[in-house]
Amino acid sequence: MPTVPLQVTFRHMPHSDAVETLVRGKVAKLEEFYPALISCRVVIEKEALHHQQGQRFNVRLDLHVPGHEFATTREHHEDFDIAIREAFDVAKRWLEDEVRQQRGDVKLHDTPQRGTVVRLVADERFGFIEKADGGELYFSADNVVDPSFDALEPGMKVQFIEDFGAEEGPQAKRVSVGRHSTG
Repeated sequence: MPTVPLQVTFRHMPHSDAVETLVRGKVAKLEEFYPALISCRVVIEKEALHHQQGQRFNVRLDLHVPGHEFATTREHHEDFDIAIREAFDVAKRWLEDEVRQQRGDVKLHDTPQRGTVVRLVADERFGFIEKADGGELYFSADNVVDPSFDALEPGMKVQFIEDFGAEEGPQAKRVSVGRHSTG
């Protein structure tokens, strides 16, 4: 179990020992990977019932490491387990980037780029971004950092990192909206 200070909060839903145990296990794995983890806060929230969408769960994860803070929110229809997994997957990728940066392994292609969402395939949870040079990059919902994949729309300006290491070819990772300049 984790040794870092951990706060798990449930909103609009009853406390669950099983879910808290799941979260503690995931935090312990993050701590194994990144022993300098200072603290972690997890908020699991059940939104009000939407007539067309059914139940929706949000998972917010706040990590503190020396010199940095990281926050991510994941939402998922009807399945908080998936939202929890996705939030911790994003956190692990962020910690991996932190480790690479600390070792000086940051590669030139890790520089954030800007582009425009041109197509989304919502039911299969992926889309395409048009880069400044006119080329297109695939991205999956798992690589959307902020806001959630479901909040993206064609035409939105985004920031991303081009990943050349994927077996399927170059892809966009760490896709986000609102962190880039307009100039």
